[in-house]
Amino acid sequence: MGQNQQIQSQEEELELEGIQDLYKSFIMECPSGSLYLHEFKRMFGVQNGTPESDYMDSIFRAFDMNHDNTMDFLEYVAAINLILRGKLEDKLRWSFKVFDGDDNGRLDRSELRKIVKIIYKIKKGSVSDGSGLGNLTSEEVCERIFREVDVNSDGEITLEEFVEGAQRSPWLQSFLRLDINPSAWVQQYMCDRKLMSSKDS
Repeated sequence: MGQNQQIQSQEEELELEGIQDLYKSFIMECPSGSLYLHEFKRMFGVQNGTPESDYMDSIFRAFDMNHDNTMDFLEYVAAINLILRGKLEDKLRWSFKVFDGDDNGRLDRSELRKIVKIIYKIKKGSVSDGSGLGNLTSEEVCERIFREVDVNSDGEITLEEFVEGAQRSPWLQSFLRLDINPSAWVQQYMCDRKLMSSKDS
């Protein structure tokens, strides 16, 4: 079995049993049915004041569809499903939404710079230029993204430019891929929960 098939089969394991386990953990963490940002971070072991915390803030905001500063179970499952099983285009659309701080459908340099700095910190400043000869600064990363995806050079990146540009650019896909991705947090959280419940039995 190829690596892609193994990954797909692992991702497909989040079926009915996984959703039931998620629901149980969701209700245990937030009996009110509303998950607040601090609870969301706690579920995944993310501490405030870290680059991961800033990234989780953006993830939470992107999935709080009704902008009530909470995540209900359906929003939570949508987030988990996209993170674990989403297609590249869906993940890129979601990444764009995370980046688009003012929700106007366009990324300007300041919005992009803010998220690039967070990702840059998570990657501990190790962002290759793609040639293997050196690393880029966060400002150079921002400029390269604009060069690669702002096709009309208007100083803003639309959703379409972002998705099409990232699909063409293995370098950008690599930059957006994080080693501490939320799917790893989810899988670890679910494993910990199963271990805890088997000890209680």
